[in-house]
This record gives sequence, C-alpha cells and structure tokens, in this order.
Amino acid sequence: MSKHAYFIAVAAVATVLAAATAAQAAEETYSIDTNHTHATFAFQHLGFSTFHGKVPARGGTVVIDREARTGRVEVEFDPNAVASGVPKFDEHLRSPDFFEVAKHPTATFKSSRMTFDDKGTPKTVVGDLTIKGISKPVTLQVNSFHCGNHPMAKVPACGANANASIKRSDYDMSFALPAVPDEIKLEIEVEAMKK
Repeated sequence: MSKHAYFIAVAAVATVLAAATAAQAAEETYSIDTNHTHATFAFQHLGFSTFHGKVPARGGTVVIDREARTGRVEVEFDPNAVASGVPKFDEHLRSPDFFEVAKHPTATFKSSRMTFDDKGTPKTVVGDLTIKGISKPVTLQVNSFHCGNHPMAKVPACGANANASIKRSDYDMSFALPAVPDEIKLEIEVEAMKK
C-alpha cells in the first residue's frame, strides 16, 4: 500500500471513529427517580364514580438521543406498594384477584420503539407491559416532555407524562366483570436524572 493510500485509509477510519463517538455522545442515560415515577390507574366503579390508584416505580432507566430520534425505556414497578387511599381495597388489589403480589412482586414496562416529532420530542413509546408474568404490547402517548437542570439535585433531568388504555382481563384480572368495566386508563408520570 502506498503512503498516499495508507493516509487515506487512516483518515477514513478516524472519520468513522469520530462519527461513532459523536453518535454515542448524543445518547444520554437517565436513572428513574422512584419518588416521582408512578403508574396511576383509573377505572369506572359500578358506574358511580371514577376510582384512582398508584403503583410506584422501583427503578429503571431512560436512554434518549434526541438528535438521532431514538430511545428506550425500562421501568420496574412495585405492585405490593399499590395505593388507592382505601387500605382494605389495597389488600384486595394485592390478592390473586388482581396483582397476586405473593407470586408476582414486580410489574415491568420495556420499550421496543420510540417515535419523535420534528423537534426531537418523544411522541409515543411502544413496548411490552408485563403484569402477573403476562406481557402485552402497549403504546404510551406522550403528553408532555421536558429536560433541564434539576433545581434541587443539581444534575440534568428529564420528565414526562404519558397515557394509555389497557384491558385488565388481558392480565388475568377479571374480578367483578362486567359490573366493573374491563378498560383501565393509565397515566404514567416519570422523572429521571442523568447518570
């Protein structure tokens, strides 16, 4: 190989490595803030009112590259800590009629794809929601998304709100159907801090 060809090859490799480094630099990883990340659920109670409860996050990560418009999310939820404001109902929610926490202490959401708008803001997060060991595809619609320096933690942070609808019968939670409807509305509140 001539010196000229050698230098061209070295320059090409350097360019590829620089591009790869730049691409990696644009990808940011955030750790879920468990104090401010929940899955809030809502359902119609016998046609009289809409009832709400929360399942807090136990941990997880958000990885996002707004320039490349790619990202992924993994969140682990703690159904044993479900809170509706009614202690007796919370006990029932932990039973085999619902979350069956003795056998299934963890619920998870793992994304397979994100879509972004023209400004690089997430629009949807597509993935699998696993409850009681049963995984079903769910698409989260992102309603708000914001990144900036956290005023208290003094580190970069991102937060989002998203929603989806699921059928509880898909996850072996058919108690009181059809008196209590099958559809469950989910509101996901997420805050994460940069690693």
